[in-house]
Amino acid sequence: MHDDHHHHNHGHDDGHHHHGPNGHHDHPHAPGHNGPAGKPLQWQTPHLPDHTHEPPVDPATVDLDLVETAFLEGFARAPDPSSFLRLAGIPFVGEMADGVRLHLLRVETEDLVDVGAVMPLVGGSGVAYHPLPARLTSHRRRLAFIYHDGNEQKPLGFAAARALADRSAASQFTVSGH
Repeated sequence: MHDDHHHHNHGHDDGHHHHGPNGHHDHPHAPGHNGPAGKPLQWQTPHLPDHTHEPPVDPATVDLDLVETAFLEGFARAPDPSSFLRLAGIPFVGEMADGVRLHLLRVETEDLVDVGAVMPLVGGSGVAYHPLPARLTSHRRRLAFIYHDGNEQKPLGFAAARALADRSAASQFTVSGH
């Protein structure tokens, strides 16, 4: 027990740091103490984690996806689906490049939610399965336009349906005589 030898002499100096009436309180945390340290880092998103295993995206595809999403949202609520289809540029009677005429029978939408990912293992023996964290789960909707080409039904995607030559006005929805 040699606590007795250490008499802390500076005990009486504490509390005498009054800077008099001139009021210069030099606080170490002056205004702006969250300066450089508090810089927002959110805008520097280098690579979003979910695009690591995908090929680079074509901007046109992204735009089409947005249009397709808007179509799906709107079509689900459209009071008049026929008008909505016309606005969206989906022909009721469409002609393919080879002259085959297609008649739109039905629009199919389907909700898809990705909740897991499978990666091929190196060496090609099997796969590794990863359940996706919530922020990476993705809700997608699949959209198909079911056309009939005179023989059978042909499901077309949004882009393909829009790419058809629109013959709706020409045929006026009458049965053509061939």
